[in-house]
Amino acid sequence: MQNKYYPHLASPLTIKGLTFKNRILGAPMSNPEMDPDSHMRKEDVAFHENRARGGLASVAIGLGIVDAVGRTHTKEVALYDVGSLPSLKEAAKAMHRHGCNAVMELAHGGKYANARGHGQAAERYALGPNDEVNPDGLPVRSMTEDEIVHTAEAFGRAAALVKQAGFDMVLIHGGHGWLLGQFMSPSMNHRTDRWGGSLENRMRFPLLVIEKVREAVGDQFPIEFRMSGAELTEGGYGLDEGIAMAKAIDGKVDIIHVSAGVHEDPDVFVLTHPSMFVEHGCNVYLAEEIKKHVKTPVATLGGLNDPDMMEEIIASGKADIIEIARQSICDPYFPEKAFSGRKDDITRCCRCFTCFYNYLTNRTFCCAFNPIVGREMESFYGAPATTPKKVVVVGGGPGGMYAAITAAQRGHTVTLYEKNSRLGGQLLSEQYIPFKQDMYRFVQVLEGRLREAGVDVRLNTALTAEQAEALQADVILAAVGAKPIVPPIPGIDSTKVVTLDALHQKDPAIGQKVVILGGGLVGSECAIYLDGLGKDVTIVEMKDDWAADSYFMHKNAMKIYMRNSGIRIHVNTTAKAVTDAGLLCDSPNGERLLEADTILLAAGMKADRVCAESFYNAAPRVFEIGDCIRAGRVVDAVTDGYYRALDI
Repeated sequence: MQNKYYPHLASPLTIKGLTFKNRILGAPMSNPEMDPDSHMRKEDVAFHENRARGGLASVAIGLGIVDAVGRTHTKEVALYDVGSLPSLKEAAKAMHRHGCNAVMELAHGGKYANARGHGQAAERYALGPNDEVNPDGLPVRSMTEDEIVHTAEAFGRAAALVKQAGFDMVLIHGGHGWLLGQFMSPSMNHRTDRWGGSLENRMRFPLLVIEKVREAVGDQFPIEFRMSGAELTEGGYGLDEGIAMAKAIDGKVDIIHVSAGVHEDPDVFVLTHPSMFVEHGCNVYLAEEIKKHVKTPVATLGGLNDPDMMEEIIASGKADIIEIARQSICDPYFPEKAFSGRKDDITRCCRCFTCFYNYLTNRTFCCAFNPIVGREMESFYGAPATTPKKVVVVGGGPGGMYAAITAAQRGHTVTLYEKNSRLGGQLLSEQYIPFKQDMYRFVQVLEGRLREAGVDVRLNTALTAEQAEALQADVILAAVGAKPIVPPIPGIDSTKVVTLDALHQKDPAIGQKVVILGGGLVGSECAIYLDGLGKDVTIVEMKDDWAADSYFMHKNAMKIYMRNSGIRIHVNTTAKAVTDAGLLCDSPNGERLLEADTILLAAGMKADRVCAESFYNAAPRVFEIGDCIRAGRVVDAVTDGYYRALDI
């Protein structure tokens, strides 16, 4: 029987006797950190299991490295070590507990490896198509014929280990500039022997790897092959060669997984992992075109987070399979919600790169909208409240909303007070910004959850500490937020000066010439939005860099947008006064006037400590949440809200 909501997306698919219960597969995601022997920890298994329990047809664990010389960092599973077997078995069991197929990605870093543990420090080297030096300064040696064969056999041995562990499919990584992609790429493979030059020669190594993997796993074990449909980088191959490559592996593998780009090109990174400044599904066209030329099922991906769009992709024949990664972090229960008619409760990934940043810097998984990610083991068995309490939440931003929902779900009686006419706090500014729509949708999702949880919401109610005390609540959660920083300069109270509240409407009352006072993350995103509206935009920033508080991947995406915009940025520039003509500033080149019809104040926020502290004695227990502690990101507010509610 077809699913009445998404008949194509929910339809099963059987490959080599393996049935995928729907068409949404979990794309490869590597682990944030491993144990000292490069084996998965229980925390890593719990993370992937949480993706599996939400309805994905399969979950792929990323970056299983097939040979020590191919290691690029510490987050990769050592598939060349039989000691990985116990943790692999545990991972496969975890997937199977939820009717989800277990998939392992087989990879080799090639010339980008740093060869951890390979020889003495002075003797370490990487292997690749050519003799060169990699970005880490490590010598790269052109692979000999014997090394090519040895590496292909290493892929086979790794695949056999994965099959022995109980996994259901292997995924060979041939994209994104990893070793196989390096051989496939005309810009990276400069060999003149039978392993380089023509397309036929460049495909010889990937085809040998497929052959060795097939020999190792047998004819009835599915093999997925990930490739870049086009490299999208200077000198790289385009879609025409991508089609030819897909035709070369057609029938030799069981799923052709079409991605895009090369990791090492920062301009392309934000297409391989689409930023919020590109359209959802930006890479689907590659799979759509390749599918016209092959018989093997084709998978597509690229910032997809909308089940309606996914259904259309499958129904129209653009691809056979959808793969998602970040969306399965943001809402692991995305498939189940879609297939049960609850798509309005889906938290959509906003592509903010919070997950990437924390993965690379803090070595953990994290999500701006999902406080459980990275803490799955401690969250799986959360108990309901043993003694229901009367809880008052003051403030209806994302932190207050999440706290109210969590407290109500645990059995408490919750009333939320919001001084404004709408919930959402600072996220209300995102409603009309095209690239921030998924952030505004988060507010709508939380509003629905408030209703479902039975939270009593009181809008247009600026609750004072005295009024809160009179309510005789057991617990008060103060989520009163922050206030804009207003520079103490002459003319700052001019009608020319507006706050972010001016963006809370479809047609903001902002003049043609706009000077944004403050070039942090918020000011920079506002500049991109206003530039998109056709405004003449200038950013003024006191520091020596703009968007210094942004994640570097997101800043890179903003840089790419700004290259082709009319946005001007003045750093090391301090505002002196607002005048009738605009903003008078001190710059490295002396005093200058920046003409403006409107000055948008984006100089940052400061915690509203006075309001927060006023609630200290208004109930037996009082907790603070989010920006009223210190102004921060939505991830901080949501995490605070969730865990404070668990403290009750």
